[in-house]
Parts: sequence; C-alpha cells; structure tokens
Amino acid sequence: MTSSPASAAGRSIPFLVVAGVLVAALSLRGPIVAPTPVLRDISIDLGLSSAAAGLLTTAPVLMFALLTPVAALVIRRAGAELALLMSLSGVLLGTVIRALPGFGSMLAGMVVIGAAITIGNVVVPVIIRRDVPPERVGFVTAAYTAMLNAGSLVTSLLTAPLASAIGWSAALLAWSLLTIGGVVLWSVHLARSRGVADRFSGDELPGAVQEDLDPTVMTGPLPVARPRERSLLRRPVTWLLVGAFAGQTTMYYGLSTWLPTIAADELSLDRATSGAIASLYQGCAIAGALLVPLLTRFTPRVVPILVIAASWLVLTIGLLVAPELLWVWLSIGAIGHAGGFVVIFTALVGVARDAGEAGALSALVQGIGYAVGALGAPALGALHEATGGWTIPLTAIMVLSIAYCVVLFAAIATSWRVAR
Repeated sequence: MTSSPASAAGRSIPFLVVAGVLVAALSLRGPIVAPTPVLRDISIDLGLSSAAAGLLTTAPVLMFALLTPVAALVIRRAGAELALLMSLSGVLLGTVIRALPGFGSMLAGMVVIGAAITIGNVVVPVIIRRDVPPERVGFVTAAYTAMLNAGSLVTSLLTAPLASAIGWSAALLAWSLLTIGGVVLWSVHLARSRGVADRFSGDELPGAVQEDLDPTVMTGPLPVARPRERSLLRRPVTWLLVGAFAGQTTMYYGLSTWLPTIAADELSLDRATSGAIASLYQGCAIAGALLVPLLTRFTPRVVPILVIAASWLVLTIGLLVAPELLWVWLSIGAIGHAGGFVVIFTALVGVARDAGEAGALSALVQGIGYAVGALGAPALGALHEATGGWTIPLTAIMVLSIAYCVVLFAAIATSWRVAR
C-alpha cells in the first residue's frame, strides 16, 4: 500500500533527529576542551595562575550545575528541537565572545558556552528517550557519546597546530565551523517538523508523526511525579547515579584540562606533541563508547562495569607510577570515561518511567554531578601549584577513581533491580 506523505515524513523524522543529535554532539564538549592544548600559552600571555587558568574549563562545568533547572524550564517551554537549536546557537555566540581580547572576554565566552551546552546536556537524553526504540537506546547513547569524544578529539589534536599558524585566539574561533553545521541541520529539521504539523491536523496525523509533534511529549511535564509513586529524591538509584556521575565528571574534566600540561612537564614535550598525546584520551574514547554496548549484548551484564572500573584504575594508577607510559594509560583509560557515560545515562533512561521523568532525572543527576565536577580542574591546578609537581594531584585522582568504581557498581546494580 502506498504511504501517505505524512506517514513518510513521520518515518524519516527519527532518522533526522538521531543524525542531528550526533552532529550537535560535536559542539557539546569540544569547545570546552579546545583551550587545554594552549592553556600554558594563554596563562603566559594573560598572566594567569594555574588555578585561574583552570577556570576556563571550570566555568562551563559550573554553568552545567547552576543552570540545569533553567535548562529544564527552557526545554518545557520551547520544545526539544528548538531547545537544542538554542543550545547550538549559544555555543556559537560564546565561541565568538571567547575570541575577543582579554581574560574577561575569554571567561565570559566560556560561561556563555557552558550555559548553552547545559540545555543540550539535558535535552539530548529526553530526545533519545522519546524517539529511539527501547532496544536501541544503548546504541544511540553510545553513538552520541562517541561523537562527544570525536569533537573533543578534533579540538585537542588540532588546536595547537592551528595556534602555531594563526594564533591561539583565532584557532579557538575556528571551531565555530562545527557548531555552524549543527545549527544549519537543526534549523532544517525544525522547519521541516513544523511544516508537517502545519499540513496535518492533530487528528489526521499518523501515530508516529503525532507522537513526535505532540507538545505534551516534546515539552514536559519534566519534574512531576505520579501519585503514590516515590519521588525522585527518595529513590536510592537517583543518588547513586548522582554520585557516579559526579565522580565521572570530576575526574574527566580535571584530567582533560591538565593532561597536555602533565605530558609537557613529565615527558618534556612541546606544545603540539603534548596536545597530540593528550588527544588519545578523547580519540580512544570513541571506540570505548561503542565497545560498551557490544559487551552489554554479548557478555554477562557485569562485564562492561568491570571493564569500565578496571580502565579507570589502570589510568589513574599508571599516571602516578609510570608517567613515561602516558600514551598507554590514556588509551586504556579512555574506555572508562566514555563507557561510564554510556552506562550511567543508559541506566538513567532505563529507570525513568516516561520522557518527563527522564528529563527530571537527567536534570537532577547532571545538575549535582556537574556542581561537584566543576571542582576538578581548579583543585588539580591548585594542588600542582602548591606542591610544585603532579604526584599529589594524581594521587588524589587515584583515590577518587577507587571511590567512583564502588559507587558505579552500586548505581548500576540498583538500576537493574528497579528496571526489573
């Protein structure tokens, strides 16, 4: 039987949404990591201390924590598609502000970038929960995580060579091209989905299209719990996921900020080479994000958690006892930070009872988790400045990785029981 135009449009919308999410992901981490390969040059040129330089990556993470409730409100009012378009537009604006002269402009640009990315952080799990079949959620979440790391890889690898050619300020501005691509794609998708809504009334829409365009599905309600069901705040799985995500973000942003500097100090490397080695942490994470769903499908479900925990321990212990093998530890550790993101957000989607609760839980986990994670980069920088070396900072990260593994095991085990 011949499909109606509406039906054909309805079937194509999920594909466009997933493609749009993956393209958007390139701009949801890369702009934060971009300054790290040239952080020492920025510090010298602007006369910054290590702790102050760490604020450039801390400011966006702090915005994640402070503005997550606002992001949930924006998503509810604007709708998922428009909210993600607003997120990308904000990233583009922040990138331009960051290129203006002076530390104040750089910091303001990073604040704008962080505020914009906050909306994307919260809305993407909602879109995945709404549009992706349950059996594909893990795979799409893994692909999204891989693209987050692909954006970080490109910026980590190429910022230093670009800076050598055109200066670090222009090099940071150049990454706006990735964001422009996402803005264009989401603008096309938003116009297309609204065109479908204009052509057909709600009663005429086929089921798939009507669900995608129904404002109650797209926009909320986010934090409302059903009668006689336990509030999110009273569910143990909520706080275990918060703890796991807080540990994950603290280690990730702390290490991502200072890895190029650690490589330069410990291995006596130049800027471009240390940035290239540090980019392994982002590049190998692409494979790590895709490995976890494969392990989940073909091995006992405890295996991915064991692999994630082991890779974090290998990374943090290896950096402390044998920094000369930095490239080995980063390659292994990348599996942990990418895989941890996948399993935490897959668990989050799995325990949510609907798209609204997925949004509320995503906002809560990310809001508190990023508030803690924002301390990672300045804390490591301050410890390094106070001790004159990296032994104490890396010891702190190792201890944190042990605690993270314990909480991650508890969080995932509890999510299995809840989803049963």
